[in-house]
Amino acid sequence: MTNKKEALILLGEKVDKQWLNEQMNHIVARLKSNMKRYQLQFPSACATQGKYRIKANDDWTNGFWTGMLCLAYEWTGEKAFLELIDKNVKSFQDRLDQHFVLDHHDIGFLYSLSAGAAYKITKKESDRLTFLQAADVLVARYHEKGQFIQAWGKYGDAKEYRLIIDSILNLPLLLMATELSGEERYAEIAKSHYKTLLKTIFRDNFSTYHTYYFDVKTGAPLQGATHQGNSHQSTWARGQSWAILGIPLIESYLGSDKLPDFYSKVVSVFIDNLPEDLIPYWDFDFTNANPSAKDSSAAAIVACGLLEAEKLKSYPDSKKIAKGLIYQLGEKYTNWTDKENEGLLQHGVYAYAEGKGIDEPNLWGDYFYFEALMRLVKPDWHRYW
Repeated sequence: MTNKKEALILLGEKVDKQWLNEQMNHIVARLKSNMKRYQLQFPSACATQGKYRIKANDDWTNGFWTGMLCLAYEWTGEKAFLELIDKNVKSFQDRLDQHFVLDHHDIGFLYSLSAGAAYKITKKESDRLTFLQAADVLVARYHEKGQFIQAWGKYGDAKEYRLIIDSILNLPLLLMATELSGEERYAEIAKSHYKTLLKTIFRDNFSTYHTYYFDVKTGAPLQGATHQGNSHQSTWARGQSWAILGIPLIESYLGSDKLPDFYSKVVSVFIDNLPEDLIPYWDFDFTNANPSAKDSSAAAIVACGLLEAEKLKSYPDSKKIAKGLIYQLGEKYTNWTDKENEGLLQHGVYAYAEGKGIDEPNLWGDYFYFEALMRLVKPDWHRYW
């Protein structure tokens, strides 16, 4: 066991029922305040000086807001959350009907956390149908030749003939669609993409590429690259975190009784690259000696992944390590005293090279911090993925 693992385990021992309840209550209070300002619109992907812009349902991140409302409803039982969830899902249905900004693979981020989460809570038939319509949008991006779901752009665009690591979190949408419809085609495509992803996205040392290109004519794998990372050779912290959460999610759908043997090495890459305060820089090129901006969202995603891995009992001390990450985030990366700050989790990075959301809250960081806490306070919570 590395010293970093030991340090995280020690921090995790400080997580108790009172601490968890305090964090949950802070979150609910902030969400109620945010609801008053956003009303029927949505917060932007990342904040500016701690405040989200209000906008239409037009980004890949809008589902995280609705997902937080669902978590808040399950925690409090308060009708105001449920009423807004229902209005949000209607907005997501309208977006489907107009095919509005949906030429990308992030359909799972949008619809697992909106129509999918709402259906798990209410069992409304309209939510189920919205969810299945979204699944149809995602499977339409599958390339049989390369056996992958195209990440971005118009289907078949030669410049965008690639997948990205983030896609692993969009596959549960398809696996759940098979459960809700009885149609195996959704799960078959999810499994095919997952198999291709595992064969291509990992380097020999089990770090991840952000994106991976295929030959347009033959579908053969070509090379890994980055869009969000520091370089084509570096490891983007959030990319590694998507793998740590995505693998146990998919393996649970596949009925696996343990995780793949290489999973522990994927986790080790993340932990071994943590700096002194145990929350990663946005890319593993950066170190204590050569620092940059932190990405707190990556740590929140990993905490959720380790708590999911705990269910399969195949990664040692996964829950203890996750609790350490959550405690460090709660103590050092939240700000509950500044009433003008709308973020749940501070000090994230959206896209460093583009100057987006650097050292700011972002919606996925907020969501996954909340989900990680929910996984601890309600161990029987039925995940939305």
